[in-house]
Amino acid sequence: MLMEYLSTHPLRTLLEKEPIRLFPPISDRAAWEGLSGKKKESIRRAAEKYAGMEYPMLKASQFLAFARSNSRIAWEDPYFTRRRKLIAAVTDVCLRNAAEDLDDVVDGVWMICEETSWVLSAHNVDGDAFEGMKLPDIDNPVIDLFAAQTAMILALIRHLLGEELDAVSPLIRRRMEREMELRILQPFERRDDFWWMGVVRKDLNNWTPWVVSNVMLTAVLLVREPERLARILTRGCRMLDRYLDIMPEDGGCDEGAAYWGMAGGALLDCLDLLERATGGRMAFWKEEKIRNILLYPARVWITGRWFVNYADCDAAPDMYGERLRFAGHKIGSPEMIALGCRYPDDADHLLEDTPQMWRLMNALFSPEETPEADWAPPADRTLESLQMRILRRGEAILVCKGGGNGDNHNHNDVGSFMLYDRGEPVILDAGNMTYTRKTFSRERYTLWNTRSMYHNVPLIGDAEQAAGAEYAARDTRFLPDGLQCDIAGAYPAEAGAESALRSFRMSGTGEVTLRDEIRLRRAAAVTWVFLLRNRPQAEDGAVITGGWRIEPSEKLQIGTEEIPVTDRRMARNYSGSLWRVTFRAEEKAVHGVSFAMRRHQNLLRD
Repeated sequence: MLMEYLSTHPLRTLLEKEPIRLFPPISDRAAWEGLSGKKKESIRRAAEKYAGMEYPMLKASQFLAFARSNSRIAWEDPYFTRRRKLIAAVTDVCLRNAAEDLDDVVDGVWMICEETSWVLSAHNVDGDAFEGMKLPDIDNPVIDLFAAQTAMILALIRHLLGEELDAVSPLIRRRMEREMELRILQPFERRDDFWWMGVVRKDLNNWTPWVVSNVMLTAVLLVREPERLARILTRGCRMLDRYLDIMPEDGGCDEGAAYWGMAGGALLDCLDLLERATGGRMAFWKEEKIRNILLYPARVWITGRWFVNYADCDAAPDMYGERLRFAGHKIGSPEMIALGCRYPDDADHLLEDTPQMWRLMNALFSPEETPEADWAPPADRTLESLQMRILRRGEAILVCKGGGNGDNHNHNDVGSFMLYDRGEPVILDAGNMTYTRKTFSRERYTLWNTRSMYHNVPLIGDAEQAAGAEYAARDTRFLPDGLQCDIAGAYPAEAGAESALRSFRMSGTGEVTLRDEIRLRRAAAVTWVFLLRNRPQAEDGAVITGGWRIEPSEKLQIGTEEIPVTDRRMARNYSGSLWRVTFRAEEKAVHGVSFAMRRHQNLLRD
């Protein structure tokens, strides 16, 4: 798409003659003093939080912790804290016009320039190698998500405070420029073997637009020669085209809404930058695929703070409100604008995420908005590429899917579902946990939250679903009131499943019926799993939970398991405990069981 346009409109001829002015430097007092009181206060809160804190050390042993003990946070916690403290100091200096008070900024910049590598320990791979190097090689810089993001941070600091840093010492800006060149721009220009570039691998994900967006911004702010800048941006466009090639036409993102900020949202950053760098000549907001990619968060919003969270997606992710609204304005989507208004643009809040300074600056200098009207999602929504259906009946919401087990950030969950009522989860997907070395290794499916036995799908004998694109639903059909698919193909051969026809139906009053018809080559028990938010209570062969009754069509053996949520990432979504309920049928070759799910009259919530 992008390269097709550039084939007849070379980027060098499109670039503005003058550098684009992205954000006001410290010298633009009208802009900084014109920030709202709320935004100014959020900058002050962030500055106060980090002001009394020393920049943390980054030690070799912390980097090695990933290889030695599976820990990512040993390196990532101090790594991100450094960057948060630096960004807080920069915005504070700019707000107060305190160019004489740059020590915290200079210390942070110098420390980051002194780091052997900007790559995360978990991402320290050479080219397309899958196994990480134990320590970074200063002569072989790796570009990962956060190496590129670090360059973006330094490029913005140089843009905001360049002359003020020169007044301390011209060596500061010179050092920043040297490190951005050697670590990011030159490898980006000269190498083709980083997997996210789409040359050695075609199975791309959010890495491609996320890395490219940060490299593009760094180049726009740093590169003075128009010919070279055009080459870098064109090279980035070629990578973005490879990413667009793997995205479905309906914009369905198998990584989930929590990754939209780094996937579709990062693509938005690239397109925004290209439009501004070319004086509006390069704009793709009317392209249907682009529109669908940008609309994705609104399509998978459930209610309140909840989003559809299959795979490694948080159930209640922090979203970038300004980016959602900006996308909504670009593609003319009131629902995206309304969704974006749900999320604060406060500096202290935005810095809690991986410190994306570009997003923070956009949020600070964008207008504050309220939606013109409440937005009501449609009663039925279908994303065919993900084989997903969302149905709303009153305050009850059913999300169900077919799908496959070869997704990005995959969990083995073909045929799973979620049920929400009155703004809260009843039957859920546990979602993500803090990443460790196991998360993206051969041991991934030893983690409980990725396994099918902790999703709302059956076990056949002792067999769980298997990982891989070949393990997928067959014959998925979207019904007027639900979805139907055969999930037998999601199980390994030893499960002996000839067919496993699963159907979901939701009545006009919000009652849900799940029906499984399973034919096996030999007799085996089948265990149905339901992952619940609230403590279950067995009653007359049924289970009562969260104001709902789950009742099978025949007598089954019921089991319960409490799952204390001890992981800090999952606890942001679900505090306390989750509950796993099982319904087990004795060994047979043919199983036909329905589960009726309806509000329980004695436990209706106020």
